[in-house]
Amino acid sequence: MTDQVVHSAVQPFSARAALPWAVGLCVYAMLLVAGPRLLADPDSYSHIEVGRWIIAHGALPASDPFSFSMRGAPWITFEWLSEVIYAGIYALAGWPGVVAIAAAAIALAFGLFTSFLLRELSPTLTLLMVMAAVVLLAPHMLARPHVFVLPVMVTWAAALVRCMDRAGPPPYWALPLLVLWTNLHGSVVLALGLIGPAVLEALLREARSEWPRVLLRWLPFTALAVAASCLTPHGPEPLLMPLTTLGLGSALAWIAEWRPQDFSHIGGFELLLLGSIFALSRGITLPVVRALVVIGLLHFALAQIRNADLLAMLAPLYLAAPLGRKFGGPAEDDAAVVSRGLSLAGLGVLIAMSGVALARDVRPAPSVAPQAAIAKADLAKAGPVLNDYSFGGYLIFSGIPTFIDGRGELYGGPFINRYNRALALVDLVDFLKLLDEYKIGATLLAPSTPAVAMLDRLPEWQRVYSDDVVVVHKRRDTPKK
Repeated sequence: MTDQVVHSAVQPFSARAALPWAVGLCVYAMLLVAGPRLLADPDSYSHIEVGRWIIAHGALPASDPFSFSMRGAPWITFEWLSEVIYAGIYALAGWPGVVAIAAAAIALAFGLFTSFLLRELSPTLTLLMVMAAVVLLAPHMLARPHVFVLPVMVTWAAALVRCMDRAGPPPYWALPLLVLWTNLHGSVVLALGLIGPAVLEALLREARSEWPRVLLRWLPFTALAVAASCLTPHGPEPLLMPLTTLGLGSALAWIAEWRPQDFSHIGGFELLLLGSIFALSRGITLPVVRALVVIGLLHFALAQIRNADLLAMLAPLYLAAPLGRKFGGPAEDDAAVVSRGLSLAGLGVLIAMSGVALARDVRPAPSVAPQAAIAKADLAKAGPVLNDYSFGGYLIFSGIPTFIDGRGELYGGPFINRYNRALALVDLVDFLKLLDEYKIGATLLAPSTPAVAMLDRLPEWQRVYSDDVVVVHKRRDTPKK
């Protein structure tokens, strides 16, 4: 009888302990199968090349070495550590290695995400949250620096939420995460912003007479968090990068990931939003601070497509405790602790799947890598190339100076607006002026670009290459008089 009781008590514990590993490994396997999908962004090329430049020079660039339109202009790489990692992995294992490490970072984030949710929620509700997060994050699962920050972000947010759930002290142990975050990606200001809800909820929990004590409790932690976020080769400058990006203004509308959500057709984001509204209509209520956090994250996700990541990975952490109290969650002493055997088994499967990934011939799609066009048109010797925005990363990787690429903070809003208006022939005169002003010798543009049809009609330009992805024009030699 005693053995049966022990057995029944161990079974749920083991299943709960295994769930984070199961989720992480499933996500990892899924991403390895969809390997090329992680390389469907031109910035993967440019990040690797920036990392190779840093390794080769043993220093970080202080000015732009990759374009001809902005060459020598002040520019810092605020994602330098991610870029060095990508460059090192690419040197060791090529594109399969890049896919494997990006997939591993995403899988680790989801494993941690699952583990933190299980502290408050049942496995069933946790899995529903995980599936919703996968749907929201899927469009941005790319081999770029932000994926390295996902596990750091989840751990940092979970530490702060734990303080809110348990009325605990500030998590000083988590401060080193900010040093890692600020050198991996330029979004560390978000980490500082997440301290606010924890402080506000601590204040609302106490009588006003206790507010000075609460503030004094959190003030040293906040000061150390700011200091940790400034521990970069560039000092505090990366903290300002989000403001620099948002400062592009209307130019952001030309960049797909910075556009607002599109509800012209039904997608995963809309279905999850409608489902959440329905759930709230069934009587689910949230504490005021949690509601404000979720509303803020929803606003960011609606305003810019790329911010759906934040809604996916952060909102469930703030919702977990209130939902656990309403629908029931694990007992206080039933936290998931993964055994050494399970950890070794999971690690073995991870290594095995990485081996499979490294054995595959994975490479970016031609839509972001116009290799044939560059080779056949001999663009390396064609003079300054007016390139499509989506080909900038590959040009940097190929050692060809770009007119424009994904570094919006370098080019600025007016330059990006001028470029897009010119290529869309909104201002035909300025398009012709731009060709002469920058002494353009060749163009590398997508077939659907309005400027392509205009170049076909200009006598001084000749179409020399075209396929489904790209059209190349070269300036004809001017006859000598």
